[in-house]
Amino acid sequence: MNLRRDVFQAIADPTRRAILLLVAAQAMTAGAIASHFDTARPTVSKHLQILTECELLKQEQSGREIHYHINAKKMKEVAEFIEPFRKMWDDRFNLLETVMKNYKNK
Repeated sequence: MNLRRDVFQAIADPTRRAILLLVAAQAMTAGAIASHFDTARPTVSKHLQILTECELLKQEQSGREIHYHINAKKMKEVAEFIEPFRKMWDDRFNLLETVMKNYKNK
């Protein structure tokens, strides 16, 4: 059975977000990534599998090792989806700030 993973469910997990931050700085092997966490290696491997299935990470074989790289194209797609929401909330907070300043001055 081929499950289609949801990108937003993947990044909802704090460990997976931490993995993305680590790999964004430099490509790393599963062992190097696992060394940053207090969880079992199979748990980190499962997180890597989910991130890879969502195409947030890419794998590159180098001899016997697999290096994980951030997939900038997919991350850009996520950022572009989120951007209108960020702008909407920025506008709302700016309006609230204006209302609060006017209220304070009265």
